[in-house]
Amino acid sequence: MAQGASEWTRFLTRANQLLRTTTHPAAVQLPVEGSMPSLDGATGWLNSPPLTVAGLRGRVVLVNFWTYTCINWLRTLPYVRAWAHRYTNHGLTVIGVHTPEFGFEHDLDNVRREVKDLGVDYPVAIDNDYAIWTAFANHYWPALYFVDAQGQIRHHRFGEGDYEMSEMVLQQLLTDAGSGGIDQELTSVDARGVEAAADWASLRSPENYLGYERTDNFVSPDGSILDTSYAYAAPTRLGPNHWALSGEWTVGRQAIVLNQAGGRILYRFHARDLHLVMAPTTPGGPIRFRVHLDGQPPGAAHGTDVDGQGNGTITDPRLYQLIRQPGPISDRTFEITFLDPGVQAHAFTFG
Repeated sequence: MAQGASEWTRFLTRANQLLRTTTHPAAVQLPVEGSMPSLDGATGWLNSPPLTVAGLRGRVVLVNFWTYTCINWLRTLPYVRAWAHRYTNHGLTVIGVHTPEFGFEHDLDNVRREVKDLGVDYPVAIDNDYAIWTAFANHYWPALYFVDAQGQIRHHRFGEGDYEMSEMVLQQLLTDAGSGGIDQELTSVDARGVEAAADWASLRSPENYLGYERTDNFVSPDGSILDTSYAYAAPTRLGPNHWALSGEWTVGRQAIVLNQAGGRILYRFHARDLHLVMAPTTPGGPIRFRVHLDGQPPGAAHGTDVDGQGNGTITDPRLYQLIRQPGPISDRTFEITFLDPGVQAHAFTFG
């Protein structure tokens, strides 16, 4: 646990008592965690001219670290977006710090497209060199840092959840800064598509990367042949959370690349949702694919990027939602077949 853990534990205890007894944010005294670090390391800005810590003094600031393919961040976005809209005129500035995970997320045009498509209309600092990430000593996507009007960090949240607590902290900091007339009713969101909350009760498949640097449970015969084109074969059966390849692939450090049409990825999973981060090796693609569940078209279990027959197309490097099951949830075998070569597949995530 991070430095200052005992103080943080005491704060969470008080916060949980607050949630059970009252919605008044002033009932909790937030600890000071340090001064807000500089934003000068940004390599660019979207939706705003460059912002500085000094220029933000007098406003409450919510710093949100994100990278656009992260499913955990995508599921927090409806709340962050709603808070930005609701509290901007009360003295809140939301700053999204985009610190990329995959190579294509360093491309400003890709980030600009996703900012527009996802409705991210608050200021975005481009952190391609990880300078702001390092200044905050951050290690997580998503991460929220809550900064008061004097430039002091008063709260943080790593990962999804605790949205009520986070909003109450914002309300308290805004009230402390002298903002009046804030309706203390908490925000509700109508999250859909990839932004919908995970079905945690049925989620038994963890995130898994496909490049050899961080992958688990790869079970094609002969294992991974690193950085070399190889004709893989799929086993006849897959165990839970095991995956395999079929066809001519190159397994690289961060991704797998399909060299000939007809290649397949198979995955045995247990979750409502299945996502795959993919990119075309040639900008714009398009790369056609077809998805099956247990050997059949997904039908009503298709995701937002697939039709009922399992057909989809890759054009941009991003996260693709391929499966959203209506239930009941059980172990299923997912299979994606690519009708064109040139796809890079990076990571599976579930929800």
